[in-house]
Amino acid sequence: MSRSELEKARRIVVKIGSRALTSDGALVRRIAEEIAELLKAERSAVLVSSGAIALGWGRLGYHSRPKEVARMQAAAAAGQSVLMRRYDEAFAQLNITSAQVLLTYADLADRERLNNAREAFAALLEAGAVPIVNENDTVSTEELRFGDNDQLASMVTPLVGADALVLLTDVEGVLDRHGRRIPTLAGNEPIELVGETRDRVGTGGIQSKVDAARKATRSGAAAVIAPATRPGVLAGLFAGEDIGTFFPRRGLPLRARKHWIAYTLRPRGAMVLDEGAAQAMRAGKSSLLPIGVLGVRGEFNPGDAVRLLAPDGSEVGRGLTQLGALDAARSAGKKGDELALLFGHARGDIVVVHKDDLVVGD
Repeated sequence: MSRSELEKARRIVVKIGSRALTSDGALVRRIAEEIAELLKAERSAVLVSSGAIALGWGRLGYHSRPKEVARMQAAAAAGQSVLMRRYDEAFAQLNITSAQVLLTYADLADRERLNNAREAFAALLEAGAVPIVNENDTVSTEELRFGDNDQLASMVTPLVGADALVLLTDVEGVLDRHGRRIPTLAGNEPIELVGETRDRVGTGGIQSKVDAARKATRSGAAAVIAPATRPGVLAGLFAGEDIGTFFPRRGLPLRARKHWIAYTLRPRGAMVLDEGAAQAMRAGKSSLLPIGVLGVRGEFNPGDAVRLLAPDGSEVGRGLTQLGALDAARSAGKKGDELALLFGHARGDIVVVHKDDLVVGD
């Protein structure tokens, strides 16, 4: 897939970071104008925007970004209304309706709540509105956070069926160790990046953006990390111009449910497989049976996501387990009559991870 394929993108997720927003006071208005041009071209757009905490801490008298959870939540509450008002005013001047959508990790980790969110997004986009998404920092606890809005944007991409994700930041793209922009990053190979820079405003660094872009490419979307401060950046990208760092989509798109298993759910534990089971899992056509399990790591319950590891510790894939940690450990290496005796089944047809709930790694 070349950059020219971006010209065909019809639904786009655009993410803007806190540092870009706070360094350019006119950015909200300019991005609204650029999204308006996308809508005129019969595209639709979802905007994922950071900035609530950055806008809120000064209003509460804090001298820097707070680190305590309660103060971060307070700053988010004070800043979210300001952030949304700025977007609402900018889009209203263009006769476009904006709509606030606040999400927590729990909203996307639960299938019913995720499907409700998908239907709400669909209704907003069908009505011609621009959903403006942020993490609901006021109620999110540390263990239920996305991590940063780059990760949130990568999860929203398959949720809304987007075919492009644009991560706007305060640098010109991904830079190599010599400080030169990398035009294209294909595949999932390790790269040596310029040292991470995190300041007191933002939370995500360039590595988080690279990870988010690569996750989006598994859903069938192309992704770009591009400079927010460049005028006309969106128009240029979707005209196929060489801006930022481009990530072509990878392989056949994962179905939404498998993308959810692989990239939204957080693994609760792991299972170590024997070499035969690891090879069968890599082929992606077999379910994991107890006979192929060597051991269990961590605590998990039926329905939780788990990592599946080869004997050398490398990750083979991820899946939803049908057994809790105790039963998985008790049944490891067993088959047939042994399983029937252990679980009281007439037949020993126990499945640990069904192939429909399995996602094999790259």
